[in-house]
Formats: sequence, structure tokens, C-alpha cells
Amino acid sequence: MQTSFTPEQLEDPHVAESEKILRRCVHCGFCTATCPTYVTLGNELDSPRGRIYLIKDMLENGRAADEEVVTHIDRCLSCLSCVTTCPSGVDYMHLVDHARVHIENTYRRPLIDRLIRSLLAAVLPYPARFRTALTLAKFGRPFAPLLKQVKALRPLAAMLYLAPQSAPVRQETVMRGAQPIRGIRRGRVAILSGCAQSVLDPGINSATIRLLARFGIEVILPEGEGCCGALVHHMGREEEALDFARRNVDVWTREIDNKNLDAIIITASGCGTTIKDYGHMLRLDPAYAEKAARVSALASDITEYLSTLDLPRQEQRRLNVAYHSACSMQHGQKITLAPKLLLKNAGFTVRDPAEGHLCCGSAGTYNILQPDISAELKARKVKNIEATKPDVIATGNIGCMTQIGSGTAIPIVHTVELLDWAYGGEKPAKLTFAKEPAKH
Repeated sequence: MQTSFTPEQLEDPHVAESEKILRRCVHCGFCTATCPTYVTLGNELDSPRGRIYLIKDMLENGRAADEEVVTHIDRCLSCLSCVTTCPSGVDYMHLVDHARVHIENTYRRPLIDRLIRSLLAAVLPYPARFRTALTLAKFGRPFAPLLKQVKALRPLAAMLYLAPQSAPVRQETVMRGAQPIRGIRRGRVAILSGCAQSVLDPGINSATIRLLARFGIEVILPEGEGCCGALVHHMGREEEALDFARRNVDVWTREIDNKNLDAIIITASGCGTTIKDYGHMLRLDPAYAEKAARVSALASDITEYLSTLDLPRQEQRRLNVAYHSACSMQHGQKITLAPKLLLKNAGFTVRDPAEGHLCCGSAGTYNILQPDISAELKARKVKNIEATKPDVIATGNIGCMTQIGSGTAIPIVHTVELLDWAYGGEKPAKLTFAKEPAKH
């Protein structure tokens, strides 16, 4: 794609990077076939190619974002299916990230939209605030149907519908510091506690720690780390995102320098994609560029790390597992086979739903900010999953678990919870009514 940025514009490193990305696009349109919003809406401007044209026009002309640009960029899930499909290697992720920052800096959203986005940014990344919000949600839930009738208030209705009936029980078993291991120590890793997942399903990290301890991996939960920054990053609130990133980089660098780390384990793939991008996000910060690159290099999804441990093969279980590959897993991190191979080796029968490349509609805060499109994608995803007739659904991202779980009665658990069970842990509570494993 030809561009016409001025030399003065290209002095801005963000513009210069976007210009390079734009020049790689050859207008082939392969991305349209795998873009969830284009498949759903059929509008060229709701495809990656269409959004690229809008971004190019906006940046080249150095103008503020307008309502049309904002509408179509907001509808992008950042699922990155287009990146997987693109034969030219267009780095759409960093291009749309730049566009969102430009929108945040140059466009004044309607008041209600601004307030909702500020609420999300002020609550979701902070576990204590988020837990309080979930507790209060039960008082607002009766008003959800009324809120849904007003277009501008539909995000509030979506929040209430997505909130669990009661806030998950706080788990105090996972403490800060190093966790005990069994036998000879084979490795040492840090684990991201995170924000939303630590409240919505703290059992995921507990299962991870138990499983790793069983195989001699020491797990530490260092003081001071928190939200990875993804939630605000995808809303264009870049300074907030970078502040979260710097805090985590400082915490993990301290652990790397003091006692060495084999990996930084992430159990929410949406967080993993962002943390693996810290090196890029902080590349222009002389105080953090090198440290952030070290952290990104050590970041590993739990299934990536487990694949290096050569876990023993288990006997077959009578349990059919539909594996949902989160977009941040398959498109963002290019992890496709590892989770399924781990499940198969653990004795589960793994089934692949049709259209596995399409997003479930969760996408961070997308199911709140774009509830109508999200609902269509959820219905499509649930239909494909249920067609495999599974006993349980497994995935590696808390957002997908929440989204899909709100549309089906089939229990959905994190992949690592099934693996923990297969290798000596307790059966996940959500599988109370699932088939028992074969006796062996």
C-alpha cells in the first residue's frame, strides 16, 4: 500500500512504525474471510482491510478521529485472526493499538460512553474494587432489562448480566512468596496473579501451583505485581497501560536478578499476549526497554511451559473435552497444539469445534462495550461447541470462560484445572455432574 506521510510526520516513532505496517498491506482481502465482525456484519469498514484504510486516511492527514472512524475501530475485537490469515505479514495488532491511542487523544466520546469506560478502567484492573463491584451487582441486576432498552446504557446491562450471581469465594490458600514443592526442585517460576481472574476464578492459579509443585517446580508470587495492563491498553489509555507494565517489569526484574527465573507463567492468555509485548510497548523508554524485553522473553503460557516438562502419559478417561482456543492464544501467541496435546496425553478425548478461528465475542471489555455484536458471536460459538457433544469445555482464558459459560449449561473450566485433576489433584468443582473417569 502506498503512503504519503511527510518527513515531519515520520519523525514521530509511532507514526513511522504505522507507516511501515501500512506499506505491507497489498489489499488482498484474505483477512475479510476470517474477521468475526466482517463475517457478522458484512460491512467492508468492519473488516481489517477497511479499518486499515480508515487508519491510513486519519494518520496521513494528521486529523483527529471522527465518529465514523471511532465506530469501526471500536467494533474491532483485536482477536488478531487477520494476522494469522494475512499472507503479507501485516502487523495489524500494533497498527490498531496506535489508532486507539490516537482516538483516545483526539476524540471526545459522548458523556455516557466516557463514564462507562472510566468505570471499567477504574474497577476491573483492581481486584479489591472488582470484588466489591461484583458484590454490589446483585442489587443492580433487576434493572438490567430496563437498561438494555436504552442503547447508550446497554454496556451497563451487559455488565450486570455477565456478573456471577454471587462473588466467588476468596481463596486464602495461595500466599505471597515461594510455594512448597515435592521432591527435587526442577525449576523456579513466577506466576501472574493478575486482576479479574484472581477474583472470578482464583482456583485456576491454585490448580497451576499444585500441578507445578507435583513436578518439582517452585512457584513464587512476588509482592507488587498486578494487572498486566491489557484492559486499559485496548481502550487506548496507553499511559495507564504502560504504568501497569512498568510496575510488573520492576517486580519481575527484581526476582530475575535476585534468584533467577525460568519463566513467568501466565494462566490468562489475554494477559500473556500483552506481557509478551512489553518489550515493544516500552521500547522507547530508555529506563525500561531492556528490562521489558527480558520479561517478555520469559513470559510463557502455562501450557507452553508444561509442554517442556515431559509429563507422563495417563490412561484414557471417559470424558469428552471441547477445546476452545482463545484468540489471544492461537492468534496472539501462536499456541495451537500444546494445550490439546497436553489434554490428550492426560487421558481426555479432545474435540475441535467448527470455526475455531472465530472469536467468542469476549475480547477483554468488548462483551460490555459492544454487547450486540458480542452476543451474536457468542451464540455462534456456543452452537459450534455444543455440536461436538462434549462433557466439558476447556480453554485458557478467563474472558472466554465467562463469555461462553453465560451461553451454555455445559461446564467450562481452564485447561490447567483438567490437567491438575489428571495428575493427582481434585476434580474441578464444576464437573460434579460430569462422567467419572474410567477405573484404572
